[in-house]
Amino acid sequence: MIDLDGYRPNVGIILSNEVGRLLWARRIGQDAWQFPQGGIRRDETPEQAMYRELNEELGLFPEHVRVMGSTRGWLRYRLPDRLVRRHDRPVCIGQKQVWYLLRLDAEENHVCLDLTDQPEFDHWRWVNYWYPVRHVVAFKRRVYQRALRELSPLLEDKDAETPPAQLRRGVR
Repeated sequence: MIDLDGYRPNVGIILSNEVGRLLWARRIGQDAWQFPQGGIRRDETPEQAMYRELNEELGLFPEHVRVMGSTRGWLRYRLPDRLVRRHDRPVCIGQKQVWYLLRLDAEENHVCLDLTDQPEFDHWRWVNYWYPVRHVVAFKRRVYQRALRELSPLLEDKDAETPPAQLRRGVR
């Protein structure tokens, strides 16, 4: 499902633990790390898609997490030209995402990356709150900055790491 502007509706999942560290996952067979995310189907709300993706990508169920909040609107990123599939119709130029901040309310051994036939990730770890902004692929960096900045007040016990300089200065 692609909107009229060429963006695929999507959800992003920021999963925190009890001390405010975030789950950071490595894409299978790659040296690329990111937050779990996935497309919204026609018959789903963003929240329903978030729970489906949470289960497909991390093996977690609604009873394993608490929803702390979500971004107020869509956050968009464009794909680099080399990743745009120009032969697909309609052409997808990027993603528009609603981001959810979740707290893991279960033991971390409930995280299971290989429940599906085609897992997205092969490894995960906990990282400091602002770490992903500096380590995600460049074309997703601005969306990560905006999502983490908007959701940070909801996580009062996040680690004390200072946000990157561009966030401290208020760069959008």
